[in-house]
Amino acid sequence: MKKHFLRVLIIFSVSTAIILGIGTIVQAATASTFPVPQIQVGVNPAQSPNEVAQSLQILLLLTVITLAPAILIMMTSFIRIIIVLSFTRTAIGTNQMPPNQVMVGLALFLTLFVMWPTWTKVNDTALQPYLQGRMTQEAAFAKGMEPIRQFMYKQTRTKDLKLFIGAARLKRPEKMQDIPTQVLIPAFVVSELKTAFTIGFMIFIPFLVIDMIVASTLMSMGMMMLPPIMISLPFKILLFVMVDGWHLVVRSLILSFS
Repeated sequence: MKKHFLRVLIIFSVSTAIILGIGTIVQAATASTFPVPQIQVGVNPAQSPNEVAQSLQILLLLTVITLAPAILIMMTSFIRIIIVLSFTRTAIGTNQMPPNQVMVGLALFLTLFVMWPTWTKVNDTALQPYLQGRMTQEAAFAKGMEPIRQFMYKQTRTKDLKLFIGAARLKRPEKMQDIPTQVLIPAFVVSELKTAFTIGFMIFIPFLVIDMIVASTLMSMGMMMLPPIMISLPFKILLFVMVDGWHLVVRSLILSFS
């Protein structure tokens, strides 16, 4: 029994030594091949006005990155697209199908498709000249906002523009360049909401007709305790698939921005 115990102890000691030796070798090789950088974070007083300006620019950049989702939503076609897709899912009555991740992902890619010409102009006229040092930061920002402002102005109703121009107590602008950005953005958002709800209403009509037909049929058959949604849902899905509904919805959304 003692010999067996001593044998097990020797085997365990040798195995532990081998594992520790291999670990040390791997650690040394890793340390020599992939050095771990040392990161230091500190707050030091600025020595010149340029350092203060750079710190403020970094702070402004971090703020813009934080507000990037809101900028994407409020100044692009994302508002109309996500609302129409949500109306479509609600009209069919499938609750969480397609899932929210799929709906938001589709809305993002459709936004990228619709906004691609605008963002291409921003890149060609503002971003690339600024990166090449041929334009100052202020000039690049003003030049880059022009394509975005043109897109928003094209999709904004005159009635909504008058609302915010009057609320800001501004003079009647003679051209698009005279409209301040802080007036154009909320007018664009309100116009997008109205357009999206109008399209959503048109999508609801055929599905509402199916619900009414199914409900009337069930009542005439005396099946008042059976929920009509359970019977109408398969018919609505069948109708949506037969007419290639997603193709029609996406096509209508893209054409609505032309």
